[in-house]
Amino acid sequence: MRILLAAAVPPRAGVSCRPGRRPARRGSGRARTRPLRRLRPALDCAPDAPDTPDGRDDPALPLVSCDPGTGSRFVLGPGFLSGADVGWVEARLDPATGSSVVNLSFSTAGARTWAERTGSNVGKQVAMVVKSRVLTAPQIQAAITDGATQITGKFTLPEAQQLARDIAGA
Repeated sequence: MRILLAAAVPPRAGVSCRPGRRPARRGSGRARTRPLRRLRPALDCAPDAPDTPDGRDDPALPLVSCDPGTGSRFVLGPGFLSGADVGWVEARLDPATGSSVVNLSFSTAGARTWAERTGSNVGKQVAMVVKSRVLTAPQIQAAITDGATQITGKFTLPEAQQLARDIAGA
């Protein structure tokens, strides 16, 4: 997982990491997108575009990547969690809202790292990346200290199930 440093397209409305359901902060986004202006012609974010690094990027370094679902371009900070830190992932309907959610937990070490990163990055997006491609980039709503996270958003149950499979395969 990587913290978003800049995004060329605003985040998808309503996608967030729980706990909390505060509305996303709005801003011009102009300062966040400046470094990406020169990348627009060089980075093809179409769903069928080839992935240049194809997972060969160095997780210790920043990464320029795409969300193939939205065509958004992202500048991501260094990775801080890997698939090995994920304990379990499941998609289901939230009984309270009837909305599709993805629940995940982390290993003990992963939960500590997640608590530190979510605590110091409330209001920012965190990207879940597989093979250099952004799967989802929810907004961190609050510090998540118990190792259990819920990703909410405007997605169907089959979309949530696919996201859970993709995260589990990371």
